[in-house]
Amino acid sequence: MSTSTPAHILIYPFITSGHIIPLLDLTHRLLNRGLIVTILVTPKNLTLLDPLLSGHPSSQLQKLVLPDPEDFPPSKNRLIVIMRFLRERHYPLLLNWFQSHTSPPVGIISDFFLGWTHEFACQVGVRRIVFSPSGAFAFSVSAYIWSYRPQNDNPDDLEFTVSCPDIPNSPTYPWWQITHSYRMLKDSDWEFYRNGYLSNLASWGIVVNSFTELERVYLDHLKQNFESDRVWAVGPVLPPDNDLSGTVNRGGSSSVPCHDVLTWLDSHNDNSVAYVCFGSRTSLTCEQMDALAAALEKSGVHFIWCVRQPGERHAPSDYGVLPDGFEDRVAGRGFIIKGWAPQVAILRHRAVGAFLTHCGWNSVLEGIAGGVVMLTWPMDADQFTNAKLLVDQLQVGIRVGEATQRIPESDELARKLEESVEETRPERLKAKKLQEAAMSAIKGGSSDADLDELVKKLNELKIENGGAK
Repeated sequence: MSTSTPAHILIYPFITSGHIIPLLDLTHRLLNRGLIVTILVTPKNLTLLDPLLSGHPSSQLQKLVLPDPEDFPPSKNRLIVIMRFLRERHYPLLLNWFQSHTSPPVGIISDFFLGWTHEFACQVGVRRIVFSPSGAFAFSVSAYIWSYRPQNDNPDDLEFTVSCPDIPNSPTYPWWQITHSYRMLKDSDWEFYRNGYLSNLASWGIVVNSFTELERVYLDHLKQNFESDRVWAVGPVLPPDNDLSGTVNRGGSSSVPCHDVLTWLDSHNDNSVAYVCFGSRTSLTCEQMDALAAALEKSGVHFIWCVRQPGERHAPSDYGVLPDGFEDRVAGRGFIIKGWAPQVAILRHRAVGAFLTHCGWNSVLEGIAGGVVMLTWPMDADQFTNAKLLVDQLQVGIRVGEATQRIPESDELARKLEESVEETRPERLKAKKLQEAAMSAIKGGSSDADLDELVKKLNELKIENGGAK
């Protein structure tokens, strides 16, 4: 079914980089398929829209700027503070914008931390589609936890086992690996978070940054919660191979010139370099930092290490810094990046053969697209589930650590780093096959087909002009 003019949709990302980046990548693809888009953005994230705004006419892409969260005092529950701010401040502003718009959107695609937008969509009579920046496996685990509310009568027993029997492969987790939000939030905050997740499950459909060959059984499982034709796996949503600027500046400016990093990599053999990065939000403790630095030094492996500096919210004494003299001792063999790194460009370089990662989903997909062996050291949230997928099911990963509970011995980690860049590692062969599957999915395969179906459904909404279920 086609329309003379394409559907207008609202895109509403959550405001942190790990959430906004993949939804902007998806927005780029929706724009290329002709949809009219308004994207909601806060002032601090405005610059992230520059590539989209410069590449599409204003008749097709508009921005809606709503307030940033205030500078709240440091809090262990910062996430819930931000979520509540967005619900309380953005809802009335968004309602006023919708009611005054001459041609308001027929649908909303919003992040899974914005479950309240389902309620909003119902009020204004449009469909809400959840965007999951996590994979189908991790989304399913979160949905199970918040729906069935497993209880640990002795919260001090951190090894208490939580089972998820309704999910394929029946994953289990020790209590300390269950998301902090579930374990630590109290009373009204806990209910607010849970209601948001239940609203996700009540929404009209879900878009997942994943692909069929990666998570087939978990995508099929999601189709039991949503209408089977309203689960769209469209990933990995990444910049095209030929878009160097998209890989270099994706999400921010690199703290070192990308040319310098790639030139350094050019001098190395294929699959000989290990890339080490724990994402944009994880600062290593002193013990973690010391173990990792010692392992890199002992391993003899050539490496790039993206070192995150502790932020203002972190007590300096709690977080590690590079050991004295480390950079001098690894000079020539190690390339240290302090701050944001051009990660996609690094992982796509032929010289990079292994990736020591915290297993955030964006990093997982970027590693898969690079065809590298992944050394897994998850720290929080969905990362433990992602590590299970990489190591136990896909067999493209090597488990090396888990948060602060299982910090690897430096000798053992050094050995695994050495092994990870071996050409004959069985994980490497599987990683290359998974890379091929990922590229096939977004180049005329299953993810392209799902994206086409999503666009078709959104254009049909323009004709139906129905209310949200």
